[in-house]
Amino acid sequence: MQIKKLSLLALLFLAACNTPKKPAPPVVIAPPVPSVAIPSAPYAVSDWAHLPEWQNTELSASFAALLQSCRALKNKTLWQTSCGKAEQLFQPDDASLHQFFEANFSPYQVLNADGSAQGLITGYYEPKLLGSRVKTARFRYPVYGVPDDLLTIDLSEVYPQLKDLRLRGRVQGKRVVPYFARADIESGKANLAGRELFWVENAVELFFLQIQGSGRIALPDGTNVKIGYAEQNGQPYSSIGKKLIEMGELKLEQASMQGIKLWGEQHPEKLPALLAMNPSFVFFRELPDQASNPLGALGVPLTEAYSIAVDPRSIPLGSPVFLSSTFPSSNEPLNRLMLAQDTGGAIKGAVRADFFWGYGDEAGQQAGRMKQSGQLWVLFPKGGEPN
Repeated sequence: MQIKKLSLLALLFLAACNTPKKPAPPVVIAPPVPSVAIPSAPYAVSDWAHLPEWQNTELSASFAALLQSCRALKNKTLWQTSCGKAEQLFQPDDASLHQFFEANFSPYQVLNADGSAQGLITGYYEPKLLGSRVKTARFRYPVYGVPDDLLTIDLSEVYPQLKDLRLRGRVQGKRVVPYFARADIESGKANLAGRELFWVENAVELFFLQIQGSGRIALPDGTNVKIGYAEQNGQPYSSIGKKLIEMGELKLEQASMQGIKLWGEQHPEKLPALLAMNPSFVFFRELPDQASNPLGALGVPLTEAYSIAVDPRSIPLGSPVFLSSTFPSSNEPLNRLMLAQDTGGAIKGAVRADFFWGYGDEAGQQAGRMKQSGQLWVLFPKGGEPN
């Protein structure tokens, strides 16, 4: 069902319900780098010398991730030249890759609205959950597919200036209203019977699966099924880690993914109320068996430790992005050329990124601890630099 026109009141109401919360402040500060002139937000004209350790950065894995981006971008005018040249390179060494990027891209530093350059860098991963295709006493928490009554409203046909905004809602009588929040979905107020894809055994693991956006379900017969993000209810994301800190249940240094899971195990009676404090809810789809890695918002497989999720209103999807940060819970520098290939409900703002660590428990450990400060530089194809 498509809605062509909405009243201004409905648009404002839905937009208010889609307003994201501010992320928690970073806890680890990356080493400072030289500042650059600010011609216009959110970018500052930069040069390769401003990218920390650029000349010593290993680029082969970054280049492989770029080729993935080019699968989605190579037919776009601004990307035809750089992607065409990338596809012509055969087993390039690191010196050749530095020459390639410096010849075909221009670095611009990403800035916040106030002109500052530091922002929050978090991590995500592809988790593994135990589950079943049918509900049992053990597997009783549903993983839902997209509801039949969920509307995704593209406002660009009515308001071209809102071309990057998508609103979610449902029809109630003759009105379009916000879609059900998490508490309403989990209490059964939303009629999602028959939309269950799988059933899993752990409510906290399911909650974090929604935050990660993709994962694998290990079935009783020994097979693993891949699932990925399909849609979202349009409600704002709210950090339950921050809620636990505000409630005095956890200290700041304890509010990692691992710390929240432990708290849930210790306080099962309080868990439903805590999870309901995040009204955002994600719906999934089953992915083909041959899918090597989860697909990001760009539509190409993510590359472990070389893909990031960004806010596409600030950083164009598919772009190479140089990240200067630190490894999780440390001051060890993490300077790497990443590819902006995904988005996320909590990833809002210019200097903001989510680092994809890959699949499994070790990746989960890294992702759960990552809450670093960092800086970002977008590499724009020559001729496609911002005005």
